[in-house]
Amino acid sequence: MTVRSRVVLITGCSSGFGMLAALRLAGAGCCVYATMRDLGKRAAIDGEAARRGCSANIRVRALDVTDTASIKRVVEEIMTVDGRIDVLINNAGFGIGGFFEDLSDEDWRRQFDTNFFGVLNMTRAVAARMRLSSSGRIINISSMAAYSGTPAFSAYVSSKWALEGFSECLYMELKPFNIDVILVEPGSYRTRIFEDNARYAEGFFEPNSPYFALSRRLNDFISARVKKNERDPVDVAKHIENIVFTAHPRFRNIIGVVAKLRAWTVRHVPFEFYAWTVQKALFNGKPRA
Repeated sequence: MTVRSRVVLITGCSSGFGMLAALRLAGAGCCVYATMRDLGKRAAIDGEAARRGCSANIRVRALDVTDTASIKRVVEEIMTVDGRIDVLINNAGFGIGGFFEDLSDEDWRRQFDTNFFGVLNMTRAVAARMRLSSSGRIINISSMAAYSGTPAFSAYVSSKWALEGFSECLYMELKPFNIDVILVEPGSYRTRIFEDNARYAEGFFEPNSPYFALSRRLNDFISARVKKNERDPVDVAKHIENIVFTAHPRFRNIIGVVAKLRAWTVRHVPFEFYAWTVQKALFNGKPRA
């Protein structure tokens, strides 16, 4: 096995970081199993792989991280065909917007089923295979949301905080078996998470909600920021590629100036002041219940 002939399993490859990372790794010579929940969305990655001349290195498969049967099917196929999984990239995820009182129990469960329990499902299926071969690398895609709270994103932020805690524990548990666990913490990039893939709380559009006015203001703020966002998600894909091939990667990898600034701020600025600046930015200085 050459350093660039690694077998890589990635979740959430229909768009964004997952698709771009899959394409870069395939172009670098890896055998990439690019998975997605809905194969009806595979046209983008198939077309781009053909354009880049790396189609032979990409195998697109259906996989839902909340469905253990689909996970088992793909993992068993990889082990039968290739005999190993060198790298697992837990990328699948989404963000749901909405103030806590507008979020239903079902909203919370859907958020955690994908962003947190989905990672557990994938890791449980793959870590045992890596442990038997005493090698492997598990890369969990987190977010700058893991550093601090944000109004109307409590479900998403909580899922990422949980992912960070799990990853820290897993790092120490798997190190004796020569398995690396790595966190990638990107800032805001130009992906579909706030556009085509945006999801909202059951009560987000309910005029009788006490948060209705704040929700409208927040939605306008985010829409304006998304339109102005020029940060290219390829930067994150490049960083993921570097982690795959780096001999001794760092555990935490904060990507982007915005994410690094936010991480520094929450560590050095009193929380009350930080919260005031967030409220002022999001709600024009007039947060109301």
